[in-house]
Amino acid sequence: PQAKMIFAVSLLLGTTITITSNHWVMAWTGLEINTLAILPLISKSHHPRAIEAATKYFLVQAAASTLVLFSSMTNAWHTGQWDITQLTHSTSCLILTAAISIKLGLVPFHFWFPEVLQGSSLTTGLLMSTIMKLPPITLLFMTSQSLNPTLLTTLAILSAAIGGWMGLNQTQIRKILAFSSISHLGWMTIILVYNPKLTLLNFYLYALMTSTMFLTFNSMKVLKLSTLMTAWTKTPSLSAISLLTLMSLAGLPPLTGFLPKWMIIQELTMQEMAPTAIIISLLSLLGLFFYLRLAYCATITLPPHTTNHMKQWHTNKPVNMSIAILTTLSIMLLPVSPMIFAII
Repeated sequence: PQAKMIFAVSLLLGTTITITSNHWVMAWTGLEINTLAILPLISKSHHPRAIEAATKYFLVQAAASTLVLFSSMTNAWHTGQWDITQLTHSTSCLILTAAISIKLGLVPFHFWFPEVLQGSSLTTGLLMSTIMKLPPITLLFMTSQSLNPTLLTTLAILSAAIGGWMGLNQTQIRKILAFSSISHLGWMTIILVYNPKLTLLNFYLYALMTSTMFLTFNSMKVLKLSTLMTAWTKTPSLSAISLLTLMSLAGLPPLTGFLPKWMIIQELTMQEMAPTAIIISLLSLLGLFFYLRLAYCATITLPPHTTNHMKQWHTNKPVNMSIAILTTLSIMLLPVSPMIFAII
């Protein structure tokens, strides 16, 4: 418990340092603290796959952090500025975009993310999909005015496409959630230069919905589609409501997930980028397919009645309160969207 406490505090500390810093070296320090805090959590189970995931994660994040330092040094060399918002040198901007893409798992630097997520537990996967993505996204937010819009749009459309395509034939739930994360990152990146606040709003709502899914699967003890098919006898109400959360992740109205997509498409059309908006909307249909597949396995199919299928016992244990609150928020926030816009 003490070690867990130290790692949790370090995670929060690293994230806070990066978010609140103005100096590049402080931001880099926060990213490093974060990486070192989550490594023991990934390799906790001592399974060969977990050790492999931790090693991959360490190498990728170390490379990305080095590039962050390199881009800030190049910028300081040319302009004499260490301030994060003063990133004006074009080469530095390109290197920083690459570094943050590696940290986030944006295409074409996405290969490590599904593998690492598959090697870690669902709770660690939850941390890596939400808290670990926040510091790099805030760095993008702070430097958004000097980044290259064409490059970011290309990365975003590729992420939405590959996140959708590669998620289609997966049977492991953690990998499906990883590819869903990659396609959502595409939506966040595409609007970054034009309206950075929408990127943050999209990230918050994505974190909310993905936390709900991770916690739901964790409470059902489900890791792949075949076990998901028999899990409905265990907690029928949670299985039924997870259908709605999955549809919300896919971005269907009238659920919460529709709100960021709607706003991003509106903003892109205002920027006269209607073809881009059409392309990324069509690519999100790929994501909808595998969310529907998950929902189908969770609630609509009955498992084949053969002897090798063990029915799971129905638990009378009440559903965790946090799952209930998160699920409600992931489904019902669309009507309060005017209030959300007033806040941001």
